[in-house]
Amino acid sequence: MKIRGKLALTFTLLLLFGVNGVSSYSIIFIKDFLLKKGVKEIQRDARWMALTIKNLDSNQRFEPNLAYLRGITNYNIALYDQGGKLLSRYPKDKNFNEFIDLPKRITGKLANAADSAYVINESDQNRIYVYASIPKSENSARYVQLSEAKSDLLEPVTTIRWIIYTGIFISIGLIIIVSVLVARSMSRPIVQLTDAATGIAEGDVDRKIKLKRRDEFGTLAESLNQMASKLRSDNEHLKRIYERQRQFYADITHEVRNPLHTIIGSLDMLELENLPEEKRGKYISNAKNQVKRINRLFKDLKTLQRYDSDQQFIQKDNFDISKITGRIEDWYHEKASEKGIAFNVNKDPVTVYADASKIEQVLENLVSNAVKYSQADTIELKYEEEDGKLRVEVCDDGIGIPSEHLPRLFDRFYRTDKARSRDKGGTGLGLAVVKGIINAHDSDITVESEVGKGTKFVFYLSLKDNNEKV
Repeated sequence: MKIRGKLALTFTLLLLFGVNGVSSYSIIFIKDFLLKKGVKEIQRDARWMALTIKNLDSNQRFEPNLAYLRGITNYNIALYDQGGKLLSRYPKDKNFNEFIDLPKRITGKLANAADSAYVINESDQNRIYVYASIPKSENSARYVQLSEAKSDLLEPVTTIRWIIYTGIFISIGLIIIVSVLVARSMSRPIVQLTDAATGIAEGDVDRKIKLKRRDEFGTLAESLNQMASKLRSDNEHLKRIYERQRQFYADITHEVRNPLHTIIGSLDMLELENLPEEKRGKYISNAKNQVKRINRLFKDLKTLQRYDSDQQFIQKDNFDISKITGRIEDWYHEKASEKGIAFNVNKDPVTVYADASKIEQVLENLVSNAVKYSQADTIELKYEEEDGKLRVEVCDDGIGIPSEHLPRLFDRFYRTDKARSRDKGGTGLGLAVVKGIINAHDSDITVESEVGKGTKFVFYLSLKDNNEKV
């Protein structure tokens, strides 16, 4: 037998046995599901019906009410007194078999569990029976029985079975035709794909497979092309990561080397004899400032390292953001005034769900940068609710940031003016830390700036979480 015939026969047999097995299991599963669902519905209706019958007056006749309930539920219904004697039933035709008195095993179970429904669902019976007690009834009825034919519950199974079998026969006919056609075209692209996969495995990632097919082979060819493209992209990405890592360590070395040189120079000067006290104090101050700068550098690096690796980097809780903005105002109001800057701060109480200490670090960093570098007349720290979140802004009307710097503004060790930043004690990591903290809050920070008009930083925080304690 040729491969075409083998494939066609194999596909047909697999389909026949596979679909038949799945369909048989599906029918069994569906029948079981429908029965269980039906039992739950009858139990629920029995409890509901017990409450309805409970409120009937003793003078009311049961039959009209049972007829009404039968009309809206389609159950066979029977009522029994405290001793299990039949009071009433509906319908009253000869096929209604639920009129017998209740055995003690049923009344006993119902008496011990008054709030539950007792179910009889025997495999050799064609109906499901559910019994529920009627506690504290205003009439003589104490138990209600509902029953429903299993065939009513399983009626959809017949339709489902015919749909499945019809699909099987149609699929078998189609698979025989399609398998013959597919077998003819399967062998040709195999060699081409094998050669291409071998070349890619050997490192030829620039190779492109030209196979214009709309079947699995075409998909495989496209996947191999995408894999080669992904490998090219990964190689380029690794090169960029290596370059950024190399630059990162070079920046750290440079950032540490400069203050160390200053410290060493200051210590050398302090060793001079007859050094005036004024200059001695100056060199001591210089050394302290550079030590603080190195401390800030490694503190920022530690924060970034925790953001990269520590899942507990952020500890969220409810807090009033106005308490933080009030502290920021206390810290920077005097510094801003000394530079002739009006510092406007929103201190309206608003409860947010975030890490208070980290958000304080973010705002302190943004305001500190604005005071140090913006040369603004006004700096604003404000916030307002927007689309279910709190929009927070730090903006100024200063010199602004040139557009070419904006894409890299949050990169580590990136400065728009390196000399000026170092003169003012910057580490080049402040905005990277800010972005890391905001990203850890499942948010992002954006910057808008125009030279000569000012700069605006914007981020969003979640409002109060009612599941947390304030």
